[in-house]
Amino acid sequence: MNLDFIESKMNEIISELEKEVMTVLMDENFDKKQTNLRMKPLTSTKKILNNALDSIKMVERLGREDLEK
Repeated sequence: MNLDFIESKMNEIISELEKEVMTVLMDENFDKKQTNLRMKPLTSTKKILNNALDSIKMVERLGREDLEK
């Protein structure tokens, strides 16, 4: 498994999410409630991606440890 490739693609996606976040935050047409409603899916998605990446790294590390035994 190419962990560097996976991590770079995840970081690209997270970067795009952060751009979307900035767009939502800078839009003055939204009130606080609308801004919060639009932010929740973006922040949740970022957390999910970070957790997935952490899980992939852990599986990779455990796999290498098993091979070394």
